[in-house]
Amino acid sequence: MKKFQTHPIGIDQGEEVLFSEFAEGGEMWTGEGARERRATIRFNEPFRSPPVVQIGVSLWDVDTSSALRAEVQAEDITQDGFSAVFRTWSDTRIARIRVAWTAFGEVPHADDWEID
Repeated sequence: MKKFQTHPIGIDQGEEVLFSEFAEGGEMWTGEGARERRATIRFNEPFRSPPVVQIGVSLWDVDTSSALRAEVQAEDITQDGFSAVFRTWSDTRIARIRVAWTAFGEVPHADDWEID
């Protein structure tokens, strides 16, 4: 459980196209086996500490002739951003993926100070 102190809470959100490979015949569309795509997401403003990030697929364009195998995760979360990661495997063919994300956590306050 993430517990917030008395600091203000900030919420940031956005969407990101992780890849679009149908037109170019990219590996996600034509390949087989384990495949991965990553995108670096930067928050609009830094959080005070690494926030909680929720991520999900907001658009998928897939071939339906095989089983859909996929996972999407937020990894390497810092106060400045995170990596949006999409993975698939076997014979699944993915033409395009867009993800939506929401981050929420403590944000810096004007009265914050540090003791050296």
